Amino acid sequence: MKRRSFLKASALSTAGVIVSKDLFSKNKGPIYGHNEMKFSLDNKWGDLNPEKTPVNDCHEMIQDVKGRILLLTNETKNNVIIYNKSGRLIDTWGTEFPGAHGLTVQHNGKEDFLFITDTNKHQVYKTTIDGKKILTIDAPSDIAAYKKKEAFVPTETAVLKNGEFYIADGYGAQHILHYDANGSLKNSFGGKGEGDEFFDNAHGICIDYRNPTPTLIITDRTRNAFKRFSLDGKLIEIIHLPGACVCRPVIKGDYLYAAVLRSPSLSNANSGFVTILNKENKVVSNLGGSESVYENNKLNPLSQAEKILSNPHDVCVDDEGSIYVAQWASGKVYPYKFTRV
Repeated sequence: MKRRSFLKASALSTAGVIVSKDLFSKNKGPIYGHNEMKFSLDNKWGDLNPEKTPVNDCHEMIQDVKGRILLLTNETKNNVIIYNKSGRLIDTWGTEFPGAHGLTVQHNGKEDFLFITDTNKHQVYKTTIDGKKILTIDAPSDIAAYKKKEAFVPTETAVLKNGEFYIADGYGAQHILHYDANGSLKNSFGGKGEGDEFFDNAHGICIDYRNPTPTLIITDRTRNAFKRFSLDGKLIEIIHLPGACVCRPVIKGDYLYAAVLRSPSLSNANSGFVTILNKENKVVSNLGGSESVYENNKLNPLSQAEKILSNPHDVCVDDEGSIYVAQWASGKVYPYKFTRV
């Protein structure tokens, strides 16, 4: 009896080890990216009932101080959709932003504020986290390029720690506009032109605090580049990204993340991916894109390698390092989530 009990126990123990090993080795699906930045994809993460909570173009996403993920869409039934990190719907608001495009969060240690750009209404709004308007910015008519309000088509904002903010007029006259915390214009630079200090689709902007002196990183999308400027508008460097029509830069930790809307070398309009650069401005990973190759310190053209994204427009990187991707003109799909592996 003792021997039979021992054999039975041994068999169960062995079976348990086998089952446990099988669970750990279970295929978790494809892995995307390169080097130290590799991720698994959940393309159903943000799915909701389109009859109750529809989206049109999913433009931009941020994480608020409560850890929630906010999506901005130009669907006026619910311009702002609020998720938890598991993709569960928490709340919605907003019915008056038909051209909702840029979404930036301002953390001040006590509460969050949002900056929303509307390309249809030619305005920028500062709101509370639940949508109450605090400030509205119109076209700066004292600048010659903005005598007509239609010339002001703002796509993005960036906020300094003291509350001052910048507006990138990416679809309009291409100026970068610097305002004080009360909404008074302090400075402007850029504009459309051929020189390095000018832009052709200044689509995105962010503040880079990774070095002791903060700087601006601004998208020059048609020219496949980011441009670094001083806070007062002096050009410092150009980060060339051939083959990548990059949207706004998003910085988390030492890395810069960006959605690539498409590759200009490919005829397919749905040829986008996500690119990740390190602190030295080198591309280290592309999610759905080709691996980066540098020759003589120059990046070879990038391109889509895997058709997992369609016109990605923005990324949000949460406090755990996961990436959420909003996509434009992509059949009204909800946001995807990439989890680091």
